[in-house]
This record gives sequence, structure tokens and C-alpha cells, in this order.
Amino acid sequence: MADWVDAEQLTLLDLLDRRLAGDPDGPFLDCCGTPYTAAELDAASNRVANALAGLGVGHGSTVATMLENGPAAVLSWFAIHKLGAIAVPVNTALKGPLLRHQLADAAATVLVVQDDLASRPRDVLDTLGTVRHLVIVDGGASGGPGATGPGASGLGATGAVGRGKAAEHSWNDLLTAGDTRPDVLVRPSDLGTIVYTGGTTGPSKGCALSHNYHLSIARQIIASWGRTREDVVWSPLPLFHFNAISCMLTGTLISGGRAAFARRFSVSGFWPEIDRTGATIASLLGSLAVLVAKADDHPRARGSGRPGANTTLRLLTGAPMPPEIDQIYRDRFGIATFSNAYGNTEASLISWLPPGRPGRPGSAGIVNSEAFTVKIFDEDDREVPAGAEGEIVCRPRMPHVMFEGYWRRPEATVAAWRNLWFHTGDIGRIDEDGYLFFVDRKADYMRRRGENISSWELEKVFHQHPEVADVCVHAVASEVGEDEVKATVVLRKGASLTEEALCRWAIDRLPYFAVPRYFEFREELPISRTGRTTKNILRDEGAGPAAWDREAAGVTFERR
Repeated sequence: MADWVDAEQLTLLDLLDRRLAGDPDGPFLDCCGTPYTAAELDAASNRVANALAGLGVGHGSTVATMLENGPAAVLSWFAIHKLGAIAVPVNTALKGPLLRHQLADAAATVLVVQDDLASRPRDVLDTLGTVRHLVIVDGGASGGPGATGPGASGLGATGAVGRGKAAEHSWNDLLTAGDTRPDVLVRPSDLGTIVYTGGTTGPSKGCALSHNYHLSIARQIIASWGRTREDVVWSPLPLFHFNAISCMLTGTLISGGRAAFARRFSVSGFWPEIDRTGATIASLLGSLAVLVAKADDHPRARGSGRPGANTTLRLLTGAPMPPEIDQIYRDRFGIATFSNAYGNTEASLISWLPPGRPGRPGSAGIVNSEAFTVKIFDEDDREVPAGAEGEIVCRPRMPHVMFEGYWRRPEATVAAWRNLWFHTGDIGRIDEDGYLFFVDRKADYMRRRGENISSWELEKVFHQHPEVADVCVHAVASEVGEDEVKATVVLRKGASLTEEALCRWAIDRLPYFAVPRYFEFREELPISRTGRTTKNILRDEGAGPAAWDREAAGVTFERR
């Protein structure tokens, strides 16, 4: 624990230089099947950096990327930092007004985009006055270690000037620039990445993240996982997600060893990818971990009676993860799990489980008192007693261990720091021993008939049903005010469960006021590219004609 607390402030480039000095030619990154050593990645990203400099990118510039996981996403991220510029990884699902908002808000002059997504920025460029250059990554262009070129770039436009007066360039042209690293001074306090929030309660805001914050969270995760240079960490999480940046890129530079990316998540592809890469740690989110745990039987399961039941995997991480899902991994696969942590893009890790500290069932670890002062506040920003629920708030106790504010939004930054405490927007409680318990997102917290209801707590209960593969509990509008509760459910293959049977099962296990009024069975839940269930979509849809209504069905129970 003291290793990361006492660590000096550094930049991402300092980390890369240390890797180059200690292990330049050992396996470093597997980018969806394209391998890199540190030396190969350094040379290739130098070429991209020099080419971007030729497009006017310099210290403090913002460069947006709209890329699936792969070599171009990794090389561009490192290249941007070598210029002292700021990387703005954009969610690849964005289009139309949402994409226009982020590109305009970030004030990016260059956008690196893969060819099958390029029509989206082209459609909004005529209303943008910022983006001057589009760099198009061809679907077949790997940008791998062998993609070398001459010592100087003749970077040119492939389509002269496109719609909105943005010149278009080929990614392959960037790889022909010189491979000498640009001579730019970068400090630990400089901004390295802007990650945009989901924007479910308004326009998405850019979290401005310093170089040192990248290091701080990565060091804490390394300590929590017990990660060593012998580990191979695999993840399908996208590189526009700070989790992937911290664990896969920054974390691998710090810990040594190697990391492997998948282009995107697939339940059927999970175990083949673990086998292909020899992964010892899988980094997921809680919702994805649930899908893997409840998938159909697999040869890796204990007691399968089939060859190859063993796996290289020793640890699966994903938070939040219901306790019963934790147990499935331990019992079915013989794999340890880690979900005892809590944080968000703005501040992490607010709670964690340091080495040697025992966990507590249902908790997100203990308050990270080395990095933060953490409290629970009521609606009037008054601290509540131990064990009481309220909003999780925090302050940093070390420099540059959380975000530097919302990009170009001083009013939003001040609002989030009301009364000089950062308000997370999450509901939780802290017990007398300092263990933090996440209760729900404030936006997902429901109130029915005067009672507060946690969607996350209800979902934990429904996951215990043997025929439920996945579930999302959310609010829908009520004709009598406040909220009605709906459970949108995905059943396991071959299940014969009915909505009424699941409702009656819930009646035996939930407080009367928390039993959902509506149940709807679906083939799948709407999942964002970051692996989270998009509850705002389900809330906006309301009860819907396909939903079963227990009141209309005449199901009654004792209310006490």
C-alpha cells in the first residue's frame, strides 16, 4: 500500500521510458491479435506523433479518436501524449447531435476515425467549426510493427477538402513519418485524456484527467489485484473507457508483463480469447461478468468431465458484482474474483480492498483514506451517522489523484464541488469499520409509496433465480406520482418461467413495497459499448405493451 502512496508523480511518457529501459523487446501488448514490444510501439507511435504535428497538433491541443480496439487506437493514444496534446477518445456508438456535441465541446482540430464510422463525423462537419482534419483508418490497416516508412512524411489529403472544409488523410500516411520522438516537455499535472460522461441527465461533460491521475488509479488497481510482471491481463473493454486505459495501457507499463485486447465483448468468445492469450487476469465490468457466469455450460467449468477443464485464468475482475456471481466463479470455474472497489471517472479509487485486508460481504472495500477523505451526506450536505444511507462525497488528500474539472465547463465543476466536496451522484453507506457499501446511482434510486428502493439491491435478488440470465430493475412513470418499479428480464436458454411465477417468487424475498409491478421478458438488454445496461432507455420506454402488470393480473399479497 505504501508503494503507491509514496510514489513520485510521473507522466505516461516517463512510464514508457522506464519500460523501454528495462524491457524494450519483450511482449508488451496484444492489440486484437497484433503483437507489440515496447520498442515497436514506441517507434510506430513516434511516426504518428510526427505526422500529427504536421497537421498542427501541439502541446495542449485536443485530438479526438473514434476507433474500435486495435493498433490504431493504441498508437494514436501514445502519439497524442508525445506531443503534450490531450487525447479525446469518443464512444464509437455516437452519431448525429451527440457526436456533434462532443467534438464541438472538446474543440478537437483532428479526428482519427475508422473508415466504417467516417460517415458519422462527415454528416456533422458542416455545423462544426473546429475539426480541420479527418484521419481515416482503413479496416485492413493494422498499423502493426511492420508498418514502417521513410524518414520523412509526405502526409497528404486523400480527398482534398471534404464536407465542412476538413481535409481527409489516410492513416497509412501517418505511419510513414520519421520515428524520432518529438522533443516536448510534459509534466505530471498536464492533461492527458478527456473522457466524456454518459450524459444521461444532460449534455455529456468531459472529465479532464491529468497524467498523474492515470498513474494513481493504475497503481491502486495493481496493488488490489496483486498484479505482477508474470500476469497477462485480457480485456474487451473499449479504449474510450477509462477502465481500459488505466488497467491495460498505464497498468501494464507500471507492472510489467503484458496485456491483450479483444476488439469487443462476446460471451461465446470469452474462453477462446483466454486460451489464445494465456490470460491470468480478465478485466470486465460487473454486467459482463454476469453474462459469462450464467452462460451455458463450458469445458472450463469444474466437473465438466471434459479435457481442458483447467484455465490459465486466476482472477476475474468486475464491479459491481453481486455476491452470488462471485460465488459462481469460485464454485464453477475455481477462479478468484475482485469486485471490492468503488470509483468513477472523476475520482478513483474512492474505496478498495488493499492487500491483506479481509473483504466484507456486499461491500465495495474500505474507504481509501490514503488518497481521499470520504463521507456520506444527506440532501443538505450534512454528514449522516455510520450505517446511514446518503450521497457519497469525497476530497483528495494528494495532488492530481482525481479529475481536474469538467472540460470548459466551470459552472458544472463548481456545482459538482458543492460546499468544497465532490458529489459523486451515488448513494451509499459507510459502516463503523470504514467499509463502503454502494447502494445505487442517485438517478436510479426509486421512490414508491414513500419508500426508497435501490435498483441494484433488487437486481442482486433476481440474479439468485436459477432461470434468470440477466435483469435490469428500473423506474417507470406512475399514475399516482413517484415511481412504479419494473423488472426487465432475460431468461436462461430453455427456461419455462412465467412473469407471474417470477413475481410470486419475488414476493417471498422482497419487501412488499419493492415488488415490481411490471415484468417484461426480452431476448437481451440494451447494453452500451462500455458494457453497462442503458437504464435511461428502459426508463424512457415506460411500462410498454409487452409488460406483464401484476395489478391488472390480480396478484395480491400482504403489505407488511
